[in-house]
Amino acid sequence: MLTHILGARVIDPVSRRDEVADIYIEAGKIIAIGAQPAGFVAQQSIDANGLIAAPGLVDLSVALREPGYSRKGSIASETLAAAAGGTTTLCCPPLTKPVLDTAAVTELILDRARESGHTKVYPIGALTRNLAGEQLSELVALREAGCVAFGNGLADFASNRNLRRALEYAATFDLTIVLHSQDRDLAEGGLAHEGPAASFLGLSGIPESAETVALARNLLLVEQAGVRAHFSQLTSARGAQMIADAQARGLRVTADVALYQLILTDEALHGFSSLYHVQPPLRSRADRDGLREALKAGVISAIASHHQPHEVDAKLAPFGETEPGISSAEILLPLAMTLVEDGLLDLPTLLARLSSGPAAALRLPAGRLAVGQAADLVLFDPRSSTLVGETWLSKGRNCPFMGHCLPSAVRYTIVDGHISFQG
Repeated sequence: MLTHILGARVIDPVSRRDEVADIYIEAGKIIAIGAQPAGFVAQQSIDANGLIAAPGLVDLSVALREPGYSRKGSIASETLAAAAGGTTTLCCPPLTKPVLDTAAVTELILDRARESGHTKVYPIGALTRNLAGEQLSELVALREAGCVAFGNGLADFASNRNLRRALEYAATFDLTIVLHSQDRDLAEGGLAHEGPAASFLGLSGIPESAETVALARNLLLVEQAGVRAHFSQLTSARGAQMIADAQARGLRVTADVALYQLILTDEALHGFSSLYHVQPPLRSRADRDGLREALKAGVISAIASHHQPHEVDAKLAPFGETEPGISSAEILLPLAMTLVEDGLLDLPTLLARLSSGPAAALRLPAGRLAVGQAADLVLFDPRSSTLVGETWLSKGRNCPFMGHCLPSAVRYTIVDGHISFQG
């Protein structure tokens, strides 16, 4: 469809474009920004005066819950929720049932994502069979089926030797590995960050060292193997500094942070609300500030929702017996805009951390708003606001920001030139 977007403020962090201009779309691609191409007759026009046009967001961790956990969510519901948050490209983790460790499961997810058409979906395959940390999955077959990276989630490896061999094998085929750094033994039985809040509430703690010990091991093995690695869900200031040191040494490592870790701290647990039960846990104010500084400096190049929708019953038990996770893909852009409102980041930098940064981390064909690129973009109103929960598309309502009024509102999310969400 020939689409004409009129009068948007066009921001592309990669090219540093920031100007009011028209955008012209044909056959799913951007064919011009600014002057109208000769002979172009629009079939669809979008009045974007007062709106910002930015690259569609790239979310590196959205649990789609399908196959296997339909009570929590589906590919159709969760990709639509992600589109409502401004996302056009997302990665789904391998924790499905059956685990995403075969080409058949990969193809099932991709087929259903194409049927839904709300966002582009790139699966992250299981690094080991059934995420058991022992035998490697058929990584090359998974890559050919459509997996863009491989990880084991928070499931630890049976041994450091197994992990080393997995990284070396991945390096041989230039595969990207996604690592979640949490030492199983140090974190075992823990519910909250080990600190004053956990002690006051009588909750068993997970020390910062659960992250940093595992992170130190992983960085050393990544360096030895020469593999390309992405460190997901950093939670501590010291962990962010370790990533900075590794990057300074020339390691091919990138990192992301869950958006809620940039906003919340373990102080939120004082009401014992299970909505704040996440793994890894919310950490201290000092850790949050350290993560924010690493994000500002570009050490952490990606913000992700780490969206984990749950059915209502999963959050009704006492805190320690509930399932961890927050449903947040639906508010990714408005919630992230609080970082601009607070003066932490300027708008182009925030958009880079939500689009081009995550795209580069996993080498995804996304994150640009430029002529010749796929017409994947978000149009949002920076002067408006979003009342969280007023409309809700995810099956999971386990969101601690329900009822909050967030800055900006997504008006259109466009994927390959087609409107996938209109708000």
